[in-house]
Amino acid sequence: MKRLTSLIAAAFVAFAMFAQATASPAIPITKKLYGTLESGQNIYAYTLKNHQGMSVTIINYGGAVIKLKVPNRNGKIQDVILGFKNLAGYVNGGTYFGGLIGRYANRIGHGTFTLDGKVYHLSINDRGNTLHGGTIGFNKRVWNARIIKNARVPTLQLEYTSPNGQEGFPGAVKVWVTYSLSNDNALKLSYKAVTDRPTIINLTSHMYFNLSGDLTSSILDEKLMINANSFTPTDSLQIATGQIWRVAGTPMDFRKPTVIGSRINDSYVQLKYAKGYDDNWVLNDYNGKVRLAATVYDPHSGRILKVYTDQPGIQFYTGNYLTSSIIGRGGIHYQYRCALTLECQHFPYSPTKEFPSVVLRPGQVYRQTTIYQFSAKGAH
Repeated sequence: MKRLTSLIAAAFVAFAMFAQATASPAIPITKKLYGTLESGQNIYAYTLKNHQGMSVTIINYGGAVIKLKVPNRNGKIQDVILGFKNLAGYVNGGTYFGGLIGRYANRIGHGTFTLDGKVYHLSINDRGNTLHGGTIGFNKRVWNARIIKNARVPTLQLEYTSPNGQEGFPGAVKVWVTYSLSNDNALKLSYKAVTDRPTIINLTSHMYFNLSGDLTSSILDEKLMINANSFTPTDSLQIATGQIWRVAGTPMDFRKPTVIGSRINDSYVQLKYAKGYDDNWVLNDYNGKVRLAATVYDPHSGRILKVYTDQPGIQFYTGNYLTSSIIGRGGIHYQYRCALTLECQHFPYSPTKEFPSVVLRPGQVYRQTTIYQFSAKGAH
């Protein structure tokens, strides 16, 4: 009964974020020229704002969230995600800052999978494997943008059609991603996709969070909770083995809020492979419904991030490969472990493992919902 009650409560909270009517009309979305590609195509930045001072800026290159400004406990508005200083950074950079990931988030071992008896060979871009969709994934594509008028909250929809054979994936796939910003500081990402032939799909967003507002500071003091009893271990190349291990008694146990840096340097095999945290957790209570997946609390700013999703897994990464050579907005030099990601998704290497299916067939509709809700402890 207790478990049922908690599930109902979580579902109610997620629904209430966007079901509630707003007393004030939505603030219009602003559109500005962000840059121009070498091809001459213009890229635009769209800013969604709410009545609490929160805002999010998205570009139609890669669907990247380039700014996410949230109040702290004292009401100070600060950016809480990493981002490049201009369009060239997103075109040439390899960190996936804020981008939409597809067709397949995470890694596919050896860049091959079998579907309906046929072997498919994908582009290789990570130590002999395929990472985040291949050499030119969805984060490097231009999306069509449409502001949704008459919505109760600011809403932007991006659309992209990936042709058959792109990066080796079968089928032409049409994808829509809708961003909505509510007045209770919740950023909702709704994904939808259809295909003209059998294929695989696994979409996510790759935002790098630092809730302190100081984007050069370490995230190791932040407290994390992941609603997961298990995770999917990998080999030394970070390819999922197909096993599921319990988190109990390991540094992977975040079932209770835990300081991220308290065990990150332990001599645990998975931490050694990834040089820190970079693994997929098996979220509890997977039934295709939105529920609480993770929370992050920053003691310096008081900011709290709650992540809700209908996905079976979440990839937690601690910026283990960030270096000062990566220059962000305002000329900031990002630092080692100065951000974390919480990528809601299906499991890595699912096409060849006994994991929840990632197959999409003609006539079916892929849907995914993830909500990032912000608040502040001790807020006035």
